[in-house]
Amino acid sequence: MDFVRQYPDAYLRAASHAPIVTPDTLHSMNHDARSFWGWGNRAAALDPDQVRPLLAATLGDQVKWNNTTIPVPQLEQVSLPEPRLSAPASLAALARSDPFARASHTYGKSYRDIVRGLAGDFSLAPDLVMQPTTPSQVSEVLQWCSNTGIACVPYGGGSSVVGGTEARFPRDYSGAVSLDLTAMNRLLDVDLVSRTARLEAGILGPELETALRPHGLTLRHYPQSFEFSTLGGWIATRSGGHFASGRTHIEDFVASLDITMPVGTLTTRRLPGSGAGPSPDQFFAGSEGALGVITAAEMRLQARPVYRASTSATFPDLLSAVPAVRALAQSTLFPTNCRLLDAREANLNGVGDGSRAVLLLGFESADYDVTPQLQTAIDLVRDHGSVGIAEPQVARPGDPTKRDAQADQWRESFLAAPYLRDALIRLGLLAETFETAVPWDQFEPFHAAVTQATAAAARAVCGDGIVSCRFTHVYPDGVAPYYTVIASAPPGDRVAGWNAIKLAASDAILQNGGTITHHHAVGRDHRPWYDQQIPELFRRGLAASKQTYDPAGILNPGVLIDPLPQA
Repeated sequence: MDFVRQYPDAYLRAASHAPIVTPDTLHSMNHDARSFWGWGNRAAALDPDQVRPLLAATLGDQVKWNNTTIPVPQLEQVSLPEPRLSAPASLAALARSDPFARASHTYGKSYRDIVRGLAGDFSLAPDLVMQPTTPSQVSEVLQWCSNTGIACVPYGGGSSVVGGTEARFPRDYSGAVSLDLTAMNRLLDVDLVSRTARLEAGILGPELETALRPHGLTLRHYPQSFEFSTLGGWIATRSGGHFASGRTHIEDFVASLDITMPVGTLTTRRLPGSGAGPSPDQFFAGSEGALGVITAAEMRLQARPVYRASTSATFPDLLSAVPAVRALAQSTLFPTNCRLLDAREANLNGVGDGSRAVLLLGFESADYDVTPQLQTAIDLVRDHGSVGIAEPQVARPGDPTKRDAQADQWRESFLAAPYLRDALIRLGLLAETFETAVPWDQFEPFHAAVTQATAAAARAVCGDGIVSCRFTHVYPDGVAPYYTVIASAPPGDRVAGWNAIKLAASDAILQNGGTITHHHAVGRDHRPWYDQQIPELFRRGLAASKQTYDPAGILNPGVLIDPLPQA
């Protein structure tokens, strides 16, 4: 896994307070530096030849990969459909229709997206990419789309893995616009007394942390997509971030929202708490651009942590570690990091030798030494069957920074994983993930059913396949397991092959008491299971809200709820 260390680790740089971008390059979302078919910046892409030794060491003969490499598509060789639209004169300055802009806004970053991008299939490219810089311009774009029957897909960093930014609609429209919000990336205001900040929704993770750093504050929300996802995208999809326990989702930090809809604008009040009916902030968090466009948000912040303590513990296998993790989640310790990797997942991430499950455990604070909390957690873990605990690593102000090697290795692998996934696909492998959440009392039979269904589907479709699991977030009443699937590429239609595996996994999730998504969102890919999961009366209420806020049905059609048929 040494190649992982070659790649920028935004998580560690942010955690150590080192600058990620300079003020001169604060707007780091330069789409022209990005891959139009895959993850991240083109310059950071992994050479598949670097990956072959890793595959041999971690996968052995469990799955087969190609000796040849699928070539990277060249933009000049990609065929795009002719644009059906041209922007009106009042909006022309915001519009891009060049091939790179349209191709790079066609898909998100799931396996099926990367496969289609590598194949040069950009048949669903938006007709135009609109890049507003103010809420009033967002309103103008929405009005134009509503008046002319154009579908409008809000776009942040483009990191969706569930078809959330794809122009795949339940009915015909006169065209499709990708509404790119990344030019709206300013820090608008900071309240040091209440410890909140108001930020534009298009700000990327590195930009956000860079803007807050001079004030000694942090949002401390680090999803895997941190470098290439936006604040508005996090809120719209109810992103799960840095904290493994306690306040884990982005909506826990939302103090107020500014939302633009085709029928008008809406601004919520910033309050520390309110019992005044259902919360509008919580209603629009998770709305995935189907009800309105989040243009700004006031966020609850914290002081930057300076005390840290971490360790890692091993267990014979994942199930033997569950009682320890459950006890930690139900304690009042609230560890910042409490991520359990099964033996296979640990091996894939270079953590341990693949013979044991590994629990990564850490605490942090801006105000007090967290060593006592870590020691209490170590005692608890030892009492619940750990077979080995690494020497604790402690960092305090003025002390040399010490880090747990296994935790650092996992974090590096975590941020580099999307680049690795692209390289695996180029080597002819299927590599994808899915996640869920389930109550503790149901986890063991749930895990067995989901793992078995997914592995059986992979073998049926691909001829081989492995399934691994890790815990991303833990709660007093349950856990969020995250599964990785690696197999030989399906013969024939690779998208259809993955869809068959995804169908088996998703059916097993719902049939055994889980949610179709814990933090990846619904998008278009999860709609069939989301429709089964939500109560029918709620679905009807959501449809009524859609009709109220977006009567022409132009906002991200097909996400969460289908627009009503047009007369």
